[in-house]
Amino acid sequence: MDEHKKELTLPVEGMTCASCVLRVEKTLKKIDGVVEANVNLATEKVSLTFDAEQISLSQIASAVEDAGYKLILPDEKSNSKTQSGENTSLSDEDAARRKAIFNTLKKEFIFSLSLSAPIMLLSMIGMTSAGMKLLPVSMETMNKLLLIATTLVMGISGKRFFISAFSQAKHFSSDMNTLVAVGTGTAYLYSAMAVLFPEWLHIADAMHHIYFDTASTIITLILMGKVLEAKAKNRTSDAIKKLMKLQPKTARIIRDEIIVEIPVNAIIVNDIVLVRPGEKIPVDGIVAKGFTTIDEALVTGESIPVEKNIGAKVIGGTINKNGSIEFRATAVGSNTVVAQIIKLVEDAQGSKAPIQKLADTIASVFVPAVIGIAVCTFIVWYGFLGAGFANAMMNFIAVLIIACPCALGLATPTAIMVGTGIGASNGILIKNAESLERTYKIQTIVFDKTGTITEGKPSVTDVIPLKHFDEQLLISFSASLEQNSEHPLGKAIVGYAQKNSIALQQTTSFQSTTGFGISGIVGEQHITIGNIELMRETNATIAEAEHIASTLSREGKTSLYVNINGEIAGIIAVADTLQSFVKETVRALKKDNIEVIMLTGDNINTAQVIATSANITKVIAEVLPHDKAKHIQELQSGGKIVAMVGDGINDAPALAQADVSFAMGTGTDVAMETADITLMKHDVRGVVQALRLSRNTMKAIQQNLFWAFIYNIIGIPLAALGMMNPVVAAGAMAMSSVSVISNSLRLKFKKISL
Repeated sequence: MDEHKKELTLPVEGMTCASCVLRVEKTLKKIDGVVEANVNLATEKVSLTFDAEQISLSQIASAVEDAGYKLILPDEKSNSKTQSGENTSLSDEDAARRKAIFNTLKKEFIFSLSLSAPIMLLSMIGMTSAGMKLLPVSMETMNKLLLIATTLVMGISGKRFFISAFSQAKHFSSDMNTLVAVGTGTAYLYSAMAVLFPEWLHIADAMHHIYFDTASTIITLILMGKVLEAKAKNRTSDAIKKLMKLQPKTARIIRDEIIVEIPVNAIIVNDIVLVRPGEKIPVDGIVAKGFTTIDEALVTGESIPVEKNIGAKVIGGTINKNGSIEFRATAVGSNTVVAQIIKLVEDAQGSKAPIQKLADTIASVFVPAVIGIAVCTFIVWYGFLGAGFANAMMNFIAVLIIACPCALGLATPTAIMVGTGIGASNGILIKNAESLERTYKIQTIVFDKTGTITEGKPSVTDVIPLKHFDEQLLISFSASLEQNSEHPLGKAIVGYAQKNSIALQQTTSFQSTTGFGISGIVGEQHITIGNIELMRETNATIAEAEHIASTLSREGKTSLYVNINGEIAGIIAVADTLQSFVKETVRALKKDNIEVIMLTGDNINTAQVIATSANITKVIAEVLPHDKAKHIQELQSGGKIVAMVGDGINDAPALAQADVSFAMGTGTDVAMETADITLMKHDVRGVVQALRLSRNTMKAIQQNLFWAFIYNIIGIPLAALGMMNPVVAAGAMAMSSVSVISNSLRLKFKKISL
């Protein structure tokens, strides 16, 4: 990005529906210097990219204010936090602002309810002659009391709708508040005229021409919906809130051999941090002293605590289980894994899925169209069907109130928020909404072999002693000698010995012959480990061993001959083994009718052995790194939606070419930056989880959009035909948005694991 361009995510106040989202976006995109603007109704935020040399934030905020909304700018305190690397996207200020808005809504609702209930009750009593006799005052006085009570509801609890509607009208625009304000305002004004100036309306009985209960109840029900909506929307960001709470407030560091407790944001790179059992790791680092197990579940989704020795990486926000460790800080502030995850998830939640374009298109004309339908309804009923003014007015109000652009605006972003949050909780980081939408369309998945299908490092697969030699002794001698070697195959043997608790012995001499093997004295035995050429030089009998090695080779394994005192004592087979759960993953993908292909630079024989073990039938082998993308392109040319799963630098071009790309989180930063979806665990099951999550999320979006559309398609005609009371319409409208959000929240209970 250009050094003058800045990316910010800022709260926007005053938005109530999809038409508001479009208006704010259009306003921002018209400003010279604004590169991109994505507004999210669910988060009530805008993701903004702008050129700081062309336009300032205050000028942008002024333009938004002119459009009738308020852009909340970061204060100096927030700026300083951002510069120091502390994440402020869900800062205390933002949380306090959301809480204040919710509390205000709640107070307005309670006040409105406390007056609307008696207004409704007294209005119902006054509708019958028997009821009128129960009233302690005259009907004329009662009507005036109802007028006063309704005025308080409209002026205190309902003022937000009228202020917003007036602000929109000044800009020749309209939104949901316009519908509510016009609907309730019409009922209120007509009723007030009937009470104060009945002669003007040429009515003799004012009681049958007042609709204070309608106006006040509509305000109450819509406020109730907004309170429930605000509460539900807060739950959609639970995943980020959990991540934000991971980092402790303080940490203990060792400086000049003295333990000092400091704020976490004061830690600098290379500080030595002390963490005791049960405490959270404050920042990312590398263990310098001690041994422990760490619970990384909230960051990677890995439920089993991970062992950490000297040299192991630790992630800020994870929980130290049972050992004290000292580690050197390698990343602080916004550079930590947790901060980057939060940024990635928030970016994804703020992005728009292609499916939302339909809702946006309809929202752009929704409110004006509804007002037009409402006016036509009034004209037809009053002018052509001969209905009284009051009946025509009630139908007019019902049309305005039943229409709900809110549900349209919330249908997609709420599901995206919940879906990406679930992904983050399971160690699946999704770059944007478009990636999430494309994932469920995948037809072919191409897996890289090394580090993806396989563990990416050699492991001992077979230990075959010959003649009178013992297996444990064979490993003991071999590992004792190999601990002096830096070769990956040697490390595999040492690791095998440690895993099986086989004691190592003293080595008194060591010699390495590049390309052949190693030799030395272990205890009092002369040991040689290497390939067949090295064994021939020892003049040992090799026929039996060579036959065994040939069989192992056909299985894709590398044979290391072990010679003890001039006699071949056995063979240790080493291979890059299959990653756990690969077979289950391939089986699940095939069950979903997804074609699975393995792509590798290895020779065809080795590749075929690995593929067969993984139940993969199609293999593309002996492919040079720069040709991998070409093979992806060839698959796409057949009209397939192709995904690529990889973890190395040589996978980056293929990842970029694929329609959807997955990077293993244990791989390189280059692969992770290129990928649409990053799997934090070195576990291919994450691919299936991502596919299921995508399907579940898209299904929820489709359900949300269906109900939002069908609600309006059915509700508006019913209201226009005079078949819906405005109060019933208000209740339905209030609950439509809540139902959309609730349906999105159901994603949390959908199973995505194998």
